This record gives sequence, C-alpha cells and structure tokens, in this order.
Amino acid sequence: MMAVEQQSVMQRMFARKTIAQVQRESANSELKRSLGKWNLLLLGVGCIIGAGIFVRTGSAAALHAGPAVMLSFVVAGIVCAFAGLCYAELSSTLP
Repeated sequence: MMAVEQQSVMQRMFARKTIAQVQRESANSELKRSLGKWNLLLLGVGCIIGAGIFVRTGSAAALHAGPAVMLSFVVAGIVCAFAGLCYAELSSTLP
C-alpha cells in the first residue's frame, strides 16, 4: 500500500502538460496583458545581467581579487547570453 501511495505522489510531482494543453488553458484566461514586448524584453535583460554578472564576479572579487576577475566577467557574460537564449526559446513556444 505504501509503495503505491509513494508512486502516486511521485507521478503527481513530475506531471507535465503538453504545449497544446497550456495554449488551451491560456485561451480561456481572464488575465489581461499589461506589459508589452519591450517591457518584458528589458525586464529579462536586466534580470539576466544583474543576477549573472554582478553576483558571480562580486563573489570572485571579494574572495580572490586578481587579474582573473576579468576572465570571470567574460565567462559570466557568455553564460548569461545562453540563459537569455533559453528564455527566448521558452517564450517563443508559449503564447
């Protein structure tokens, strides 16, 4: 009995919706869009840059200040660009 109950919990925890289900649910939504595409774009860019570059390089500079901090900026910028591409891919699939 316990194994069946645990399996049911695991199935619910990892349940996924298809894109078609998400689109059907959003068609019946009563929420109104208040942010435009430029607002969302700038918000995403600000979050990516702020969270990625400044947090990573700030901790590197505080703990191990030296010439490698510039390399850390470059690596963090590349990683942030990939994160932005992931967000763009997700937003292009969902309405």
